[in-house]
Amino acid sequence: MDFPSGQPADLVDLIRAYPLAWLVTCGEAGFEATPLPLVPETNSAGALVALIGHCSRGNAQTAALRDDPRAFALFMGPQGYISPELVSQPRWVPTWDFAVAILALEVELDEVGTGEAVRRLINAAEAGRPRPWRMEDGGERIKQLMRRIIGFRARVIDSDVRLKLGQEESLPTVTEIIAGIEDGALRHWMRRLNADRLDAADADEIAGK
Repeated sequence: MDFPSGQPADLVDLIRAYPLAWLVTCGEAGFEATPLPLVPETNSAGALVALIGHCSRGNAQTAALRDDPRAFALFMGPQGYISPELVSQPRWVPTWDFAVAILALEVELDEVGTGEAVRRLINAAEAGRPRPWRMEDGGERIKQLMRRIIGFRARVIDSDVRLKLGQEESLPTVTEIIAGIEDGALRHWMRRLNADRLDAADADEIAGK
């Protein structure tokens, strides 16, 4: 089944909102998967080109990536069960809506860029706080921890973005679901991926059509 993939900005914003991903490798050494927070890197047009992150030097996956840089990143965004009780249409059946992304990567471990990789993650995570924490605030402790990790830049080779967020439903049905769903994050993304027709309906209502 084909799922809507949205616009390039949808993928970037999904990663920014849900940065923790499974980094997955499967080589001669076997299967490895590590949960890691990743920062999106975009080009001048705003499209995703790479992911910036860091991992433990002692992680078996780090050694595997030295031998074979191919990997996948699996992102799970908002998701949830949609009950028929939200919909007035008779015989409407339940479904599950979700926003996920699978990215094929080529990972380059970056000794020199480790500090910058950590800094970018901290800056992204601390953005919007009244007094954002800085790496310099960590003193000697941060220096000790930095010796145990290595940064990386993962170039995006391919992507499979699946945004099943009510686009296949009729306008009355998706309006009812959005009005009744309790999960604020899922509601936000359903509004976002149906914005054009929801806005058009609102404009028609204001115009008295």
